[in-house]
Amino acid sequence: MKEYATVLLFAMPLFLALIIIEKVYGYYKGEDTAPTMDSVSSISSGIINSLKDVLGLSVTLLSYDWMVNRIALFHQEPNLIAYIIGFIAIDFYGYWSHRLAHQINFLWNKHAIHHSSEEFNLSCALRQTISSFVNLFTFLLIPAAVLGVPAKVIAITLPIHLFLQFWYHTKHIKKMGVLEQIIVTPSHHRVHHAINPEYMDKNHGQIFIFWDKLFGTYQEELDSVPAVFGITRPAQTWNPFRINFQHLWLLICDAWRAENWKDKFTIWFQPTGWRPENFEEKYPVAKITNVYDFNKYGTQYSKTLMNWSVLQLFVTLALVSYLYLSIAQLDLQNIFLYGFFIFISVYSYTELMDTNKFSLVWESIRFTFGIGIVTYIGDWFGIDRIIPFGTYLIMGYLVLSLLVNVYFVSFGFKSEKLALA
Repeated sequence: MKEYATVLLFAMPLFLALIIIEKVYGYYKGEDTAPTMDSVSSISSGIINSLKDVLGLSVTLLSYDWMVNRIALFHQEPNLIAYIIGFIAIDFYGYWSHRLAHQINFLWNKHAIHHSSEEFNLSCALRQTISSFVNLFTFLLIPAAVLGVPAKVIAITLPIHLFLQFWYHTKHIKKMGVLEQIIVTPSHHRVHHAINPEYMDKNHGQIFIFWDKLFGTYQEELDSVPAVFGITRPAQTWNPFRINFQHLWLLICDAWRAENWKDKFTIWFQPTGWRPENFEEKYPVAKITNVYDFNKYGTQYSKTLMNWSVLQLFVTLALVSYLYLSIAQLDLQNIFLYGFFIFISVYSYTELMDTNKFSLVWESIRFTFGIGIVTYIGDWFGIDRIIPFGTYLIMGYLVLSLLVNVYFVSFGFKSEKLALA
């Protein structure tokens, strides 16, 4: 928990700086690929995903440590060879868990959030799941366990492997020559995120592209087929919590409504998108049928709402950074109180981004919970030791946020065309 929070303190500003550079570069080149509201939603998704990991809100059914202690043919020291073997094993694990998430109905729920952006930019790399509470695929690391790669090596290499997948979520880097034959490049990953029939369910590799070539899932990016991004059942919301559980909710509803008991059971293990016979007609859901002719979500917003959403994002980033900075001094109860406050915050302001008037209810809950924390603890988790009157600043922010939410809900959400602003 504390170690990962420390890593994130360094990773978060680096990722944010690169996202801003991409935005500025795109604006300068006349090819802005990072609409503001889309980016705010993506970064917000990254916040709650990182917080879920820091809080340890998931379990592993089969731990790597257990495997390596029982099936290793020999034990290695944590040296360079061990790290190389571990990295390749993790990439093999990543390829297959990624591919299965695309192919099995109930597994798609944990991965749909990553594909939900209708754009392709660095910030959408941060759209990671919070809906996966059980790690099912540790067994894919058996090759590393057999070769005796220490658990410490896997623990260190896993976040590095994840962070190295950030850079190739961009449209600004074109094909990269000989590297296209070795590693996953932006061109490869644009194919992976595309919903064009030619590109669907291709290029599942995470660092090395040769897994796709070896297992028959490789597809080159074609000049004649410009990639269109998103998911075929569009999310139609900026709220990352809603996106995370949309597919699961559809599966639950379809399983409940299915008259055939076989369908109730097998729907979870069918190919992604499968529904019982005639359900598309009886219980239709929005679906993109022509990838070259559909309206992207959220292109109509007032500049006031957009600017307020950006401000909310930066305040939330500051609050999360303070949590990660202070986590070693906080007891477990206070860490979870703080985490729950951040979850409510993201839910509230992304509901407002959706121009949902019910966001006022969530903002009122957040306000009450925030004031309750200050009353219960006596300050805002010791912030006054670092920032004079910091607790009063937090309380003032909560009051302002509630009043601004009341303003938007009471006076309507004025809309004006913001061309990818």
